[in-house]
Amino acid sequence: MEKSSWRCNLAQWGLLWMRLALGMIFIAHGCQKVFGLWGGHGLSQTVAFINQNLGIPVPWAYAAAFTELLGGVSVLLGLLTRLGALGLASVMAVAIYKVNWANGFFMNWFNTPNVGHGIEYSLALIGLSWGLVFAGPGCFSLDTLLFSRSCKEEGEKTGSCQAS
Repeated sequence: MEKSSWRCNLAQWGLLWMRLALGMIFIAHGCQKVFGLWGGHGLSQTVAFINQNLGIPVPWAYAAAFTELLGGVSVLLGLLTRLGALGLASVMAVAIYKVNWANGFFMNWFNTPNVGHGIEYSLALIGLSWGLVFAGPGCFSLDTLLFSRSCKEEGEKTGSCQAS
């Protein structure tokens, strides 16, 4: 196996793991917001909370909830990955601005009452999202299956593999 081919394969696996982690996180949080699963409050209560407590208009609150769910599915499957990741980065940027910024950098690891989380976690999710926006989904994705001729072509387009 050529050295560049070996590196290409590692880069593609790295993009897959980024997508799987980010997708699972946002699908879980989206399901809390939209369906009320895993301790979530469901769509109507989530939208009301976002509107009343954060001052975000109702249509944008709906957009945020569905962006988390559908953006997570998009990233996980690698279908319209860049668009999904951009939506997720946008939602988290608003979360930092409206919620986390006032609490500093670090998360509230000990769940101290009346102390929110800082920007740390949201910033990590933004970093993963922007990584996928710039690098693309990698070759183990529906985007590549549907829109590229081969995994090699995908690697060459994203710069993770050198053309031979």
